[in-house]
Amino acid sequence: MKYFQIDSNLFVKNRKKFMAHMRPKSIAVFNSNDIYPIGADSTLPFEQNRDLFYLSGADQEETILLLFPDAMDSKHREILFVRETNDHIAVWEGAKLTKEKATEVSGIETVYWLTDFDKIFFDLMTEADTIYFNTNEHYRQAVETQTREDRFIEKCKKEYPAHQWAKSNPILQNIRGVKEPEEIELMQKACDITEKGFRRILGFVKPGVWEHEMEAEFLHEFVRNRSKGFAYSPIIASGNNANVLHYLENNQEVKDGDMILLDLAAEYANYSSDMTRTIPANGRFTDRQKEVYSSVLRVKDEATKMLVPGTIWAEYHKEVGKLMTSELIGLGLLDKADVQNENPDWPAYKKYFMHGTSHHIGLNTHDYGELKTPMKANMVFTVEPGIYIPAEGMGVRLEDDVVIQEKGEPFNLMRNIPIEIEEIEELMNK
Repeated sequence: MKYFQIDSNLFVKNRKKFMAHMRPKSIAVFNSNDIYPIGADSTLPFEQNRDLFYLSGADQEETILLLFPDAMDSKHREILFVRETNDHIAVWEGAKLTKEKATEVSGIETVYWLTDFDKIFFDLMTEADTIYFNTNEHYRQAVETQTREDRFIEKCKKEYPAHQWAKSNPILQNIRGVKEPEEIELMQKACDITEKGFRRILGFVKPGVWEHEMEAEFLHEFVRNRSKGFAYSPIIASGNNANVLHYLENNQEVKDGDMILLDLAAEYANYSSDMTRTIPANGRFTDRQKEVYSSVLRVKDEATKMLVPGTIWAEYHKEVGKLMTSELIGLGLLDKADVQNENPDWPAYKKYFMHGTSHHIGLNTHDYGELKTPMKANMVFTVEPGIYIPAEGMGVRLEDDVVIQEKGEPFNLMRNIPIEIEEIEELMNK
């Protein structure tokens, strides 16, 4: 791993929170992700299952975490199973977790080789009434591939049909949404790396550069600061490309007069940051570009103030819609008749701002976290309004990551990343 080892106390706390929600005489099992093939002998880079990582810190394939708070033998209340390593594996693939290192990383005293799982699991299931399955129930999930977790659930239902089943996901939605101080520190590190990349790019961009060249500059800066790279597929959209919300080609030449929408950010230790900035290719905003940009920035700043404990996510988005409607009228993009005659299910402002304003962020860019209950302190949300005007060849989006505070306005993890028009122009024209 490129990142510095995380204090295992974080994972100890996370497991305690999870186990406090478990039923009596129940077991919860969490499987690592597979390594996915490309073809021939090629594979995609490994990415750990975020729930397993959240609860153990173990960041390698072929790993299982078992939690059984009521186990008769106290050493079996937390167990980590890892792939047995040897000298051959160390030479060809690099060192894997030893039992001692697995304990150091996770804070779990009982570590077995993965080959022992079936035998130990059978023994423990004779003591248990319920097993928690870890299903992906994120509101945006659309996974078609069968995962290691899916295969385990299928096998378990066949072999233990008399046991009750329960879901880990509601517990994880509850506890992962509220971040521990150590998690916020890791996310701040990701945001700081993102800042380094953005400042680097401000001195690089000019008419004639290519979108993919900017992608390379960001990646260089991210990796040299111990990030694996982008937290999500980077969007580098010049000119009208900015009006494609998930533009990923990044293969066009930047033209004089273009604005460039940059929706990209670094990860650090599997924690995401999520930034969007929109900059002028030639280092100077036109008057119209300034107008639109300033409207988006005002909406972002006012929306941020609403992210306080007790706010309901759906109601918050309605209020942001009102702010955006006012700005669009001021820009001459909507008039009062448009608003009076709007479809309540698709308000008039949606013509120019068609996506949501905020989502949880953490170990996933679109992170787990409750959305139908009031917001709580130490939840971390993005704030990302935008205005998209294909007829004018521009799209503007601005995005920061903020931590809800017990009192007062949220704390902006991206407070040091330039966003004001004057600062961006000054840095681009040094």
